[in-house]
Amino acid sequence: MPTRTDISYADAGGVRLATTSAGTGTPVVFIHELAGDMRNWEPQVRAFSDRHRCLTYNARGYPPSDVPSDPLQYSQALAIGDLLAVLGHHGVDRTHVVGLSMGGYAALNFALAHPDKTLSVVAVGTGHGSDPDTRDEFLAGTAALADRIESGGLDLGGHDYLHGPTRRRFRDKHPGDFATFNRQFGEHSALGTALTIRGCQLRRPTLQELEPHLARLAVPTLVIAGDDDDPCLTAGVYLKRTIPDARLCVLPRTTHTVNLEEPDAFDRVVLDFLADVDGSRRS
Repeated sequence: MPTRTDISYADAGGVRLATTSAGTGTPVVFIHELAGDMRNWEPQVRAFSDRHRCLTYNARGYPPSDVPSDPLQYSQALAIGDLLAVLGHHGVDRTHVVGLSMGGYAALNFALAHPDKTLSVVAVGTGHGSDPDTRDEFLAGTAALADRIESGGLDLGGHDYLHGPTRRRFRDKHPGDFATFNRQFGEHSALGTALTIRGCQLRRPTLQELEPHLARLAVPTLVIAGDDDDPCLTAGVYLKRTIPDARLCVLPRTTHTVNLEEPDAFDRVVLDFLADVDGSRRS
């Protein structure tokens, strides 16, 4: 976790969100996945901060952000408002938005709700659960995951989720980093994680339900997927074909946690994309 002196707190309607800022230049905000937190973006903050102001934050439910106990305090709409609160806290009016998985959903939905505040979107490993052919299986499995975490705790309840096929390349390539990722997951709040699953993953609109809006999205978008992350690879192709100004990057022999599995390739692709967007905007 960034040191306490590095963290400040944004107020999102009475919910405090832990957030950091580093570097100077065009802002870019990084949004973490369900199993992660803002620590997962430390390699990118180091790589990007010489040319970008890098913002990270922990979603509600992820200490040291507040963990509301009310299930109604978790939703996709609130996730959009939380990002808006983080930007306001840092005095940022427009930003690039980079999100992984759950964070990718937040990034896309933020761009749909606030295109005037979104310079670009990078949606990484985004879209699991949207495929109509596997939707029922996703809903049942995800609901069961929330129940296991709430009843058995993070280590026991989340074990199969963290060691499943969409993490296997991370485990094989970087066993030490994978162990750190798992340890950090165990430091989260079981209540906050379970309520996030129920309020966001199980209730958010699918990509197909968002299609009329995505098809009109004018924000430059980069979609990134690992070729071994089957649910998100299919969704990535769907996003590429639906969003008018979308580009698709598929990284070989890569599963879900793309930025940690292949940080060098990820950083090059995203930095080139942001430079292209910033250059086009200024010309």
